[in-house]
Amino acid sequence: MTKTFYEKMFTDSVRQAQEHYGSRKVFEKIASRDRSTIFEGLRDAEKDFVETRDGFYMSTVNEDGQPYIQFRGGPPGFLKILDDRTLGFADFRGNLQYISVGNLGANNRAALFLMDYARRLRLKILARVEVRDAIEYPDLASNLQMPGYKAKVERAMILHVEAFDWNCPQHITQRFTIDEIKVMIAPLNEHIAKLESEISELKSQIN
Repeated sequence: MTKTFYEKMFTDSVRQAQEHYGSRKVFEKIASRDRSTIFEGLRDAEKDFVETRDGFYMSTVNEDGQPYIQFRGGPPGFLKILDDRTLGFADFRGNLQYISVGNLGANNRAALFLMDYARRLRLKILARVEVRDAIEYPDLASNLQMPGYKAKVERAMILHVEAFDWNCPQHITQRFTIDEIKVMIAPLNEHIAKLESEISELKSQIN
């Protein structure tokens, strides 16, 4: 956890909750001990993790303080690293509600949850978001679009990262994508194919 993250997130009410449940002293020790963890940009570990995700959850808040969470997905790498402090993705036409876009127009703060269920990892990112219409920024939208992905790009979303935090794996239930399962069972399929070939050869010898 970076100092910037807990300085942003540990408000008075959060500190009161930590005091009530007995974790406040732990975080006070972290804050006093580690002065080198001020946010200085995404590191290689965060970049590699971001570039291999095929989706993330993004939360925004409207003018009334009502939070909203939306899932954004695409081919692995659709959330792009623009530099150490900036992410970007092409935002496609969806259900036409525009709740996240509208919320960001009033409050440009957003929080992202990036999950790796197979390895039980999660990365939290705090960012400020610029929403740029594709019709006004065609080059930017084109640069963010994934080759071969045919969905219509309506916006370019630029995320200025302000902090991040890695969560512990506790309570993350393992899940696997189809592609991950294919990799896992590839040796089994190869073994089955080899056995089928041997059986076929034995049958031909018998006949």
